[in-house]
Amino acid sequence: MTVHPPVVGHCDELLEALGAFRASAHVTERWGERLAAVLGGGRLLAAGNGGSAAQAQHLTAELVGRYRDDRPPFSAIALHADTSSTTAIANDYGVDEVFARQVRAHGRAGDVLMLLSTSGASANLLSAADAARTAGVRVWALTGCAPNPLMAGSDESLCVEAPSTATVQEIHLVAVHMICAAFDAAVERGARGARTAKSAGRAGRAAQRKRR
Repeated sequence: MTVHPPVVGHCDELLEALGAFRASAHVTERWGERLAAVLGGGRLLAAGNGGSAAQAQHLTAELVGRYRDDRPPFSAIALHADTSSTTAIANDYGVDEVFARQVRAHGRAGDVLMLLSTSGASANLLSAADAARTAGVRVWALTGCAPNPLMAGSDESLCVEAPSTATVQEIHLVAVHMICAAFDAAVERGARGARTAKSAGRAGRAAQRKRR
Protein backbone atom coordinates (compact mmCIF):
# COMPACT_ATOMS: atom_id res chain seq x y z
CA MET A 1 0.00 0.00 0.00
CA THR A 2 1.31 3.45 -0.90
CA VAL A 3 2.57 5.69 1.91
CA HIS A 4 1.21 9.22 1.33
CA PRO A 5 2.50 12.57 2.65
CA PRO A 6 0.45 14.33 5.36
CA VAL A 7 -2.39 16.81 4.70
CA VAL A 8 -2.97 16.76 0.90
CA GLY A 9 -1.76 13.17 0.83
CA HIS A 10 -4.83 12.31 2.88
CA CYS A 11 -6.92 12.90 -0.23
CA ASP A 12 -4.72 10.53 -2.22
CA GLU A 13 -5.01 7.88 0.47
CA LEU A 14 -8.78 8.25 0.49
CA LEU A 15 -8.99 7.99 -3.30
CA GLU A 16 -6.90 4.83 -3.25
CA ALA A 17 -9.03 3.23 -0.55
CA LEU A 18 -12.29 4.31 -2.20
CA GLY A 19 -11.23 2.84 -5.53
CA ALA A 20 -10.62 -0.51 -3.88
CA PHE A 21 -13.84 -0.33 -1.85
CA ARG A 22 -15.94 0.29 -4.95
CA ALA A 23 -15.71 -3.42 -5.67
CA SER A 24 -17.80 -3.98 -2.51
CA ALA A 25 -20.78 -2.03 -3.85
CA HIS A 26 -22.74 -5.25 -4.35
CA VAL A 27 -22.48 -6.02 -0.62
CA THR A 28 -23.78 -2.62 0.46
CA GLU A 29 -26.60 -3.00 -2.07
CA ARG A 30 -27.52 -6.41 -0.66
CA TRP A 31 -27.44 -5.09 2.89
CA GLY A 32 -29.67 -2.15 2.01
CA GLU A 33 -32.18 -4.40 0.28
CA ARG A 34 -32.13 -6.86 3.18
CA LEU A 35 -32.69 -4.04 5.66
CA ALA A 36 -35.75 -2.91 3.70
CA ALA A 37 -37.22 -6.37 4.25
CA VAL A 38 -36.18 -6.62 7.91
CA LEU A 39 -37.41 -3.17 8.90
CA GLY A 40 -40.88 -3.89 7.62
CA GLY A 41 -41.51 -5.11 11.17
CA GLY A 42 -38.09 -5.62 12.68
CA ARG A 43 -35.29 -3.40 13.90
CA LEU A 44 -31.73 -2.38 13.22
CA LEU A 45 -29.38 -2.07 16.19
CA ALA A 46 -26.04 -0.33 15.64
CA ALA A 47 -22.98 0.35 17.74
CA GLY A 48 -19.37 1.48 17.64
CA ASN A 49 -16.75 3.22 19.74
CA GLY A 50 -15.47 6.76 19.27
CA GLY A 51 -15.62 7.85 15.63
CA SER A 52 -17.27 4.55 14.74
CA ALA A 53 -20.04 5.37 17.21
CA ALA A 54 -20.67 8.56 15.25
CA GLN A 55 -20.86 6.58 12.00
CA ALA A 56 -23.27 4.06 13.51
CA GLN A 57 -25.47 6.87 14.80
CA HIS A 58 -25.35 8.50 11.37
CA LEU A 59 -26.84 5.31 9.90
CA THR A 60 -29.66 5.08 12.42
CA ALA A 61 -30.45 8.79 11.95
CA GLU A 62 -30.82 8.29 8.19
CA LEU A 63 -33.28 5.44 8.76
CA VAL A 64 -35.39 7.04 11.49
CA GLY A 65 -35.29 10.37 9.66
CA ARG A 66 -34.55 10.20 5.96
CA TYR A 67 -31.61 9.85 3.61
CA ARG A 68 -32.65 11.82 0.51
CA ASP A 69 -36.36 11.71 -0.23
CA ASP A 70 -39.24 11.67 2.23
CA ARG A 71 -40.47 8.25 3.30
CA PRO A 72 -41.87 6.58 6.44
CA PRO A 73 -39.55 6.25 9.48
CA PHE A 74 -38.02 2.89 10.32
CA SER A 75 -36.90 1.41 13.64
CA ALA A 76 -33.14 1.83 14.15
CA ILE A 77 -31.36 2.31 17.49
CA ALA A 78 -27.77 3.42 18.10
CA LEU A 79 -26.96 1.55 21.31
CA HIS A 80 -24.15 3.85 22.43
CA ALA A 81 -26.47 6.90 22.23
CA ASP A 82 -28.36 5.86 25.38
CA THR A 83 -25.84 7.31 27.81
CA SER A 84 -27.78 6.39 30.95
CA SER A 85 -27.96 2.73 29.93
CA THR A 86 -24.37 2.52 28.73
CA THR A 87 -22.93 4.13 31.85
CA ALA A 88 -25.15 2.10 34.18
CA ILE A 89 -24.20 -1.14 32.45
CA ALA A 90 -20.51 -0.23 32.41
CA ASN A 91 -20.67 0.58 36.12
CA ASP A 92 -22.61 -2.53 37.14
CA TYR A 93 -21.44 -5.16 34.65
CA GLY A 94 -18.25 -3.86 33.05
CA VAL A 95 -17.43 -2.05 29.81
CA ASP A 96 -17.45 -5.25 27.76
CA GLU A 97 -21.19 -5.61 28.44
CA VAL A 98 -22.37 -2.12 27.44
CA PHE A 99 -23.68 -3.25 24.04
CA ALA A 100 -24.29 -6.95 24.66
CA ARG A 101 -26.80 -6.31 27.43
CA GLN A 102 -28.71 -3.85 25.24
CA VAL A 103 -28.73 -6.37 22.38
CA ARG A 104 -30.31 -8.90 24.74
CA ALA A 105 -32.88 -6.26 25.76
CA HIS A 106 -33.83 -4.91 22.33
CA GLY A 107 -32.88 -7.56 19.79
CA ARG A 108 -35.37 -10.06 18.44
CA ALA A 109 -34.84 -12.99 16.09
CA GLY A 110 -34.64 -11.68 12.53
CA ASP A 111 -33.34 -8.23 13.50
CA VAL A 112 -29.96 -6.93 12.33
CA LEU A 113 -27.03 -5.69 14.44
CA MET A 114 -24.54 -3.46 12.61
CA LEU A 115 -21.16 -3.12 14.32
CA LEU A 116 -18.55 -0.60 13.17
CA SER A 117 -14.91 -0.87 14.22
CA THR A 118 -11.69 0.31 12.61
CA SER A 119 -9.66 -2.33 14.47
CA GLY A 120 -12.21 -5.12 14.40
CA ALA A 121 -10.99 -6.09 17.87
CA SER A 122 -13.09 -4.09 20.36
CA ALA A 123 -14.12 -6.40 23.20
CA ASN A 124 -17.50 -4.75 23.74
CA LEU A 125 -18.41 -5.23 20.07
CA LEU A 126 -17.29 -8.85 20.10
CA SER A 127 -19.50 -9.45 23.16
CA ALA A 128 -22.40 -7.76 21.36
CA ALA A 129 -21.91 -10.02 18.35
CA ASP A 130 -22.00 -13.10 20.60
CA ALA A 131 -25.20 -11.87 22.29
CA ALA A 132 -26.80 -11.16 18.93
CA ARG A 133 -26.09 -14.58 17.48
CA THR A 134 -27.53 -16.21 20.61
CA ALA A 135 -30.70 -14.13 20.18
CA GLY A 136 -31.07 -14.96 16.48
CA VAL A 137 -30.07 -11.44 15.44
CA ARG A 138 -28.02 -11.24 12.24
CA VAL A 139 -24.62 -9.53 12.66
CA TRP A 140 -23.03 -7.31 10.01
CA ALA A 141 -19.64 -5.73 10.60
CA LEU A 142 -17.90 -2.77 9.00
CA THR A 143 -14.23 -3.00 9.94
CA GLY A 144 -10.73 -2.02 8.97
CA CYS A 145 -8.21 -4.38 7.43
CA ALA A 146 -8.94 -8.11 7.31
CA PRO A 147 -8.61 -10.51 8.96
CA ASN A 148 -9.85 -9.42 12.37
CA PRO A 149 -11.85 -10.95 15.25
CA LEU A 150 -15.08 -9.03 14.56
CA MET A 151 -15.06 -10.15 10.94
CA ALA A 152 -14.75 -13.75 12.16
CA GLY A 153 -17.56 -13.29 14.69
CA SER A 154 -20.09 -11.79 12.27
CA ASP A 155 -22.47 -13.30 9.74
CA GLU A 156 -21.22 -10.88 7.08
CA SER A 157 -18.53 -8.22 6.98
CA LEU A 158 -17.09 -5.43 4.88
CA CYS A 159 -13.42 -4.78 5.54
CA VAL A 160 -11.71 -1.56 4.43
CA GLU A 161 -8.10 -1.84 3.37
CA ALA A 162 -6.54 1.49 4.38
CA PRO A 163 -3.44 2.45 6.38
CA SER A 164 -5.08 4.98 8.71
CA THR A 165 -8.03 4.98 11.08
CA ALA A 166 -9.29 8.25 9.59
CA THR A 167 -9.53 6.81 6.09
CA VAL A 168 -11.26 3.66 7.32
CA GLN A 169 -13.87 5.81 9.07
CA GLU A 170 -14.39 7.92 5.95
CA ILE A 171 -14.96 4.83 3.83
CA HIS A 172 -17.37 3.55 6.47
CA LEU A 173 -19.42 6.71 5.99
CA VAL A 174 -19.45 6.07 2.24
CA ALA A 175 -20.66 2.53 2.97
CA VAL A 176 -23.40 3.89 5.25
CA HIS A 177 -24.68 6.14 2.47
CA MET A 178 -24.50 3.33 -0.09
CA ILE A 179 -26.58 1.13 2.23
CA CYS A 180 -29.10 3.94 2.66
CA ALA A 181 -29.35 4.48 -1.10
CA ALA A 182 -30.03 0.76 -1.64
CA PHE A 183 -32.49 0.75 1.27
CA ASP A 184 -34.49 3.67 -0.11
CA ALA A 185 -34.57 2.16 -3.60
CA ALA A 186 -35.88 -1.14 -2.21
CA VAL A 187 -38.51 0.63 -0.09
CA GLU A 188 -39.70 2.60 -3.12
CA ARG A 189 -39.91 -0.58 -5.23
CA GLY A 190 -42.00 -2.18 -2.51
CA ALA A 191 -44.27 0.86 -2.32
CA ARG A 192 -44.74 0.87 -6.10
CA GLY A 193 -45.55 -2.83 -6.04
CA ALA A 194 -48.12 -2.28 -3.30
CA ARG A 195 -49.73 0.57 -5.25
CA THR A 196 -49.86 -1.57 -8.41
CA ALA A 197 -51.43 -4.48 -6.52
CA LYS A 198 -53.98 -2.16 -4.95
CA SER A 199 -54.90 -0.67 -8.32
CA ALA A 200 -55.20 -4.14 -9.84
CA GLY A 201 -57.45 -5.20 -6.97
CA ARG A 202 -59.74 -2.22 -7.47
CA ALA A 203 -59.92 -2.90 -11.22
CA GLY A 204 -60.75 -6.53 -10.58
CA ARG A 205 -63.54 -5.66 -8.16
CA ALA A 206 -64.96 -3.12 -10.61
CA ALA A 207 -64.97 -5.74 -13.36
CA GLN A 208 -66.79 -8.19 -11.09
CA ARG A 209 -69.46 -5.61 -10.27
CA LYS A 210 -70.01 -4.97 -13.98
CA ARG A 211 -70.48 -8.70 -14.66
CA ARG A 212 -73.16 -8.87 -11.98
